Amino acid sequence: MKASKITYKPLGMVLGALSGMAAGAAFKQAWKMIGHEGDAPDATDENRTWREVLAAAALQGAIFAVVKAAVDRGGAAATRRLTGTWPG
Repeated sequence: MKASKITYKPLGMVLGALSGMAAGAAFKQAWKMIGHEGDAPDATDENRTWREVLAAAALQGAIFAVVKAAVDRGGAAATRRLTGTWPG
């Protein structure tokens, strides 16, 4: 295994946890910005419509994917700057 991959493993785990928290916070703000009061619906929330539950899930998934990709890419670029090789 290349040194850059070994170096990136623990960094990637920390970045993954941080990106999950950041994505969760971004989703809550986005949900409020589009005019919904309170928390986003859970899939088993009986008082919410299918449309609202699925829209919330789609928005949450999109935000999570974008944040994760940005953080992973930034972490890989930082690893290359430190080690001189790309960790992938």
